[in-house]
Amino acid sequence: MESLGTFLKSRRDRVTPAEIGLRTYGTRRVPGLRREELAQLAGVSAGYYTRLEQGQADTASEQVLDALARVLRLDQVETAHLHNLARHSAKPGLSQPPSEEPHARVLTLLKSLGETLPALVLGRRRDVLAWNRTGHALFAEHISYEAPRDPEQRPSIPRMFFLDPHTRAMYRNWHELARVHVAYLRLTAGRYPTDARLAGLIGELTMHSDDFATMWATGDVADCTVGSMHLQHPTVGAVNVDYQVWLQPDSPDHRVEVYTANDPASSDALRVLTQQVGRADEPEPLRQS
Repeated sequence: MESLGTFLKSRRDRVTPAEIGLRTYGTRRVPGLRREELAQLAGVSAGYYTRLEQGQADTASEQVLDALARVLRLDQVETAHLHNLARHSAKPGLSQPPSEEPHARVLTLLKSLGETLPALVLGRRRDVLAWNRTGHALFAEHISYEAPRDPEQRPSIPRMFFLDPHTRAMYRNWHELARVHVAYLRLTAGRYPTDARLAGLIGELTMHSDDFATMWATGDVADCTVGSMHLQHPTVGAVNVDYQVWLQPDSPDHRVEVYTANDPASSDALRVLTQQVGRADEPEPLRQS
């Protein structure tokens, strides 16, 4: 799991002196700002900042963190991640969290959507906690529809993205979406630094996917609440959908993701998929003996 110092260094390396109007002389051995340059611009001593980056300082005030975020040009999500890392830096070890269960109201909402719109309920680590049949058919028809019912068998969207060749082949904008998944996992890791399941997931993906390891090493952090997916579905062909996330007040770790077609051809493809799902749900006619 990421430390405060690791994140600070990755963001410091990203900012060049020229970007913030800092005049430099001679040869530089670092790609971005030096520690003493960042410290001076943020209004803290170089010694204190060095201890902070090396994990030797006990804590950092919100004012110091905000000053560092300003100099490093962090956006709102990155700044929140910086504060999360500082807040949890002293927490010891990892612990095994309980299995996640979707709230009853979330399941009622999912049921009320019917099958016209594909929808998924995702947990903290982007495990599929529930989905409607259209959502299942759109994203994972090669996986059992019943899989989310078993906490030990739930489909993991990050695992599918990086370790499942069926999933990877289906996304025409795979690299764009993969970067979003990695950046969101980093944001989650800052919120829950002692989550052993999350640490295990990140370690597994780092070991078994060079793409994940490369993207994780960038240090990027982001939330994923809206975006577009360009699919080459094995049944209905090309489908372009927009996704949007509905946050759940009763269970803020859980998200309902809903997908809508963003062009007429994709609307037709989703309509075909919905019809196929409907036929699959119809009971077989009784046969006369």
